[in-house]
Amino acid sequence: MKYMKWMSPGLLVAALMATGCSKPNEPRPVANNPAASTGGGEDAAHAHGTGPNGGVVFDLGSQHAEFTVDHPKQRCTILILGDDETTPTAIAASELTLTIHETKTKDGTVVEAMTITMSPEDAVDGKASKFVGTDPGIGNVADFDGAVSGEIDGKPAQGEFKE
Repeated sequence: MKYMKWMSPGLLVAALMATGCSKPNEPRPVANNPAASTGGGEDAAHAHGTGPNGGVVFDLGSQHAEFTVDHPKQRCTILILGDDETTPTAIAASELTLTIHETKTKDGTVVEAMTITMSPEDAVDGKASKFVGTDPGIGNVADFDGAVSGEIDGKPAQGEFKE
């Protein structure tokens, strides 16, 4: 009996340690991104790696999104992804605005900054997972970085990406 009063708190501590605590807003490492799993700083903690179409995955408000470019068609795509960062997920948005910063091609040619309106493709009931836009500047082969903004499911959302 004298051990009984010490055993209850001990069991409570053991149960808490076994279950741990969850921080819902804490970024999780992505298996295909070594930088994210090694805790290499703030950028690494928010890195998501490569998306299902070979583009860069980033946070767009509470969503995940993938940025891809088709240089010959001078077209870029934002694909909204589910929590698994691979499955397309439809959102309610009439358009997204993509702003790309000035950059350079490998041979040093300057690619001017661009603002591109991204329109939903194949929307069903006012929801789409794919948003596309075109601009002659996208035809340049360069590493693009910038921001995406818009109203998603009735709430303002924005996110930044870097190839």
